Amino acid sequence: MPKIVIGADHGGFPLKEELKKYLLSKDLIVEDIGTYSEKAVDYPDIAFLVAWAVSQNPHTLGIIIDGAGIGSCMAANKVPGVRAACCNDLYNARNSREHNHANVLTLGSMVIGVGYMKQIVDTWLTTEPALGRHAARVEKIMRLEELRSSR
Repeated sequence: MPKIVIGADHGGFPLKEELKKYLLSKDLIVEDIGTYSEKAVDYPDIAFLVAWAVSQNPHTLGIIIDGAGIGSCMAANKVPGVRAACCNDLYNARNSREHNHANVLTLGSMVIGVGYMKQIVDTWLTTEPALGRHAARVEKIMRLEELRSSR
């Protein structure tokens, strides 16, 4: 299992702390990049730190928690090499890994509770990226970054 980099804004902090304990109890390698309290922080800053760590190591996965999971997903997807998916249910968790080879998962602390978060994370971490047509489509997604950078 790859290293997992986790982060959260102040709204996601309590869930991140639960997630960290849960992942460590499964003997996974976890790097917590913040925030470390419920003091207000800006979610794009945390999302960038997680996404950057993932972009630097193809064997690293990231998980970010904010209020809805949407803003962090948007911010993380600005980092080249990152395929972030906001998954507040099991279907999207499985699909984002299998079909889209997501390497960052974002979650909404105002949308899910601790128990469901664990199920979503387990599903996401244990789903293998599919080959064939799905991998070819992911390659097309990644080529879009080349278009953006060639402007």
